[in-house]
Amino acid sequence: MDIFLTYLIVFLVGGLVCMIGEVLIITTNITSARILVTFEMLGVLLQAVGVYEYISDFAKAGVNVPIIGFGASLAKGAIGAVKTNGFLGIFTGGLAATAGGIAAAIFFAFIFALIFKSHTKK
Repeated sequence: MDIFLTYLIVFLVGGLVCMIGEVLIITTNITSARILVTFEMLGVLLQAVGVYEYISDFAKAGVNVPIIGFGASLAKGAIGAVKTNGFLGIFTGGLAATAGGIAAAIFFAFIFALIFKSHTKK
């Protein structure tokens, strides 16, 4: 029963994040790219003020999988690198912390570009 509750929380929180994004797309003139950056910066902000860990412990993949989790990972990597490498860590820490995810995104984008024919929207 405990695992069911965990799945329910993950589903509800992840669904809420996606619903907020869809509502912003439908009801405003904000482009999806700006909404994406806003969610990423929200993750950075939550990590910077120290709140993200508490939210992540509660919502787990519901908040870690969407772009908010990527922003938090960037911030966490930069904060850790600044503590060990100084000022240069601002620029290197975030990329080092998220390099695996970025590499996977590039790899799979390349594979899908080979498989599917791209075209512009009509």
